[in-house]
Amino acid sequence: MQQREWSGGTQGSQWMHRMLIRSLKVLNLRFVYLGMALFVVPFYMLLAHKGYLAQYRYFRRRQGYGVWRAFRGVYMNHYRFGQVIIDRFAAYAGRTFQFDLDGYDLFCQLCQQPEGLLVLSSHAGNYELAGYAFKAAAKRFNMLMLPDASPTVTHYRQQILSKNNIRLIPIADDLSHLFLLNEALAGGEIVSMAADRIFGSPRSVICTLLGTCAPFPLGPFALAVQRQVPVVAIFVMKESAYRYKVCIRRIEADPSLPRRQQPQQLARAYVAELDSILRQYPEQWFNYYDFWKDNGDNKPGND
Repeated sequence: MQQREWSGGTQGSQWMHRMLIRSLKVLNLRFVYLGMALFVVPFYMLLAHKGYLAQYRYFRRRQGYGVWRAFRGVYMNHYRFGQVIIDRFAAYAGRTFQFDLDGYDLFCQLCQQPEGLLVLSSHAGNYELAGYAFKAAAKRFNMLMLPDASPTVTHYRQQILSKNNIRLIPIADDLSHLFLLNEALAGGEIVSMAADRIFGSPRSVICTLLGTCAPFPLGPFALAVQRQVPVVAIFVMKESAYRYKVCIRRIEADPSLPRRQQPQQLARAYVAELDSILRQYPEQWFNYYDFWKDNGDNKPGND
């Protein structure tokens, strides 16, 4: 299996996580954000040097920021990521958020159809939080995720998601999760997975994101074509302390194309939507490694 460059697991001890959940039952989120901004973010930026450099290159080379603006972008990116983590723990504590829905009618329409549905997410925004807020009423929702090292996070995550008719499927080294995903789609259920990191399979497709070529996993798109199910991309982006915007976009390939070409076209359609989101919310990109793997000189070309 391919080595994971950044797992994204929740850091901290069980005691810290439980204390945070208890605190968030009563504290104003803005007060918690302030403490994080003043103390946690600067400390973390000093320790996570690899992630800091990756984000600095992202702002300089992909977003076209100057030196000082890129430095501020790195700080704000870490701050936004801290907010995302705190908001998840706030959900464990029973706090609620407001969601502005864009494209929800389309999603409901697809959920009413008999065939399965593939939902593609990314490591931008706070996609997981939507699973804590919405119940999968029409059909079961199967969410593929990396297992978290924290027993506290795993407990609360499974508890809330199961109440919302969402089954958590951990990524397994023996690839047994692939059988569960195929089974769910064959049964007309919803399958959700991130489509912006390559795990396990070396199969990839080169797409242009923010003006530069980058590899994306081919698996999610090949699965959609193999099962002939509709595909949507969902982005849950933070707008303010208690408000998120949910953007739901249909991802389609030209049915007249040969089937072997359709996964690549689906991938490019997904990346185009991700590109649009990152231009609107540049500080909410949370892939803390050298995603593009270049020296900054790559130009868009034939994918």
